Amino acid sequence: MLETIWFLLWGVLWAVYFALDGFDLGMGMLKPFLARDEYEKRVIYNAAGPFWDGNEVWLISAGGVTFAAFPLAYAAMFSGLYTALMLLLFALIVRGVSFEFRSKVDSPGWKAVWDGCQVVGSFLPALLLGVAFANIFQGLPLDQNQVMHGGLLDLLNPYGLAGGVLFVLLFLLHGALWLSIKAEGDLRERAASTAAKLWPVLAAVIVVFLAYTWFATKLFTNYMANPFLFLILLVPVGGLVMIRVWLAARRFWAAWGASAVMIIGVTLFAVVGLFPAILPSSLNPAWSLTATDAGIKASSSPLTLAIMLGVALVFVPIVIGYQFWVYKTFSAPVTREDLEY
Repeated sequence: MLETIWFLLWGVLWAVYFALDGFDLGMGMLKPFLARDEYEKRVIYNAAGPFWDGNEVWLISAGGVTFAAFPLAYAAMFSGLYTALMLLLFALIVRGVSFEFRSKVDSPGWKAVWDGCQVVGSFLPALLLGVAFANIFQGLPLDQNQVMHGGLLDLLNPYGLAGGVLFVLLFLLHGALWLSIKAEGDLRERAASTAAKLWPVLAAVIVVFLAYTWFATKLFTNYMANPFLFLILLVPVGGLVMIRVWLAARRFWAAWGASAVMIIGVTLFAVVGLFPAILPSSLNPAWSLTATDAGIKASSSPLTLAIMLGVALVFVPIVIGYQFWVYKTFSAPVTREDLEY
């Protein structure tokens, strides 16, 4: 029971991270296409400024839970996917530094360098996360000793790249909606227009990716065995539809909320399809690392999981409360007056 609870919590942590950090990664990717002058660039930086580091707490939490609750899966993942994860880490570091260093020197060249770091440091994590999780969905080449064969180039297979494209589009739309909330004037209009243009592209890619998933993975096995689970699809589908509805009504907060629900729904749909496997083996299903005894059990002892659950029940609500306060406090659009300070 504890293993199942932590498997679901593991999925929820990743889903929340994608929904929160996704919008500032999206804005970072969109900056060269939407910001026309220094003022608009600063608006985009400040639209992410109070939130991005708090959002990444969920990434640290997801990684920490993988390490503590499923140590065998953590060991296999962080050894077999070492190159991809190091690229992800360095991209996030460069992106974080760009927030602080860009304004240190009043030089166009200096700022252009850090603007470029912001774009690359936003695009690479979005792409790599999509590639990594798509490869997990279709199965990794794990042998009976939990050793993963292959390298970074093996991850760049058609299905893995399709997952990368999906994540990039999810985050681009999410970021455009957030900028529609936080910007004013022409920048807000361009952001809203971009979101409207991205919506049909994302909808088409989601349909194609789901069809591809049917043939390339075993994610639908749980759903075919328990058809009522298909109700989970109502969450991302409903979120996708309501983005369009609320975007047309210019209710940007509601549209962004629907986008967050869609991202969480997409992630949980995949997590439920994976269960009980955390890292499925493409070589032999019996060699998959699982939360239960269905394969090679990767979870920690019941005592460890029980202690962790107690800690989570105390501290997760505190983190949620703090982030709610931050979002409420900095919910207003970024104005010229704000940038004068």
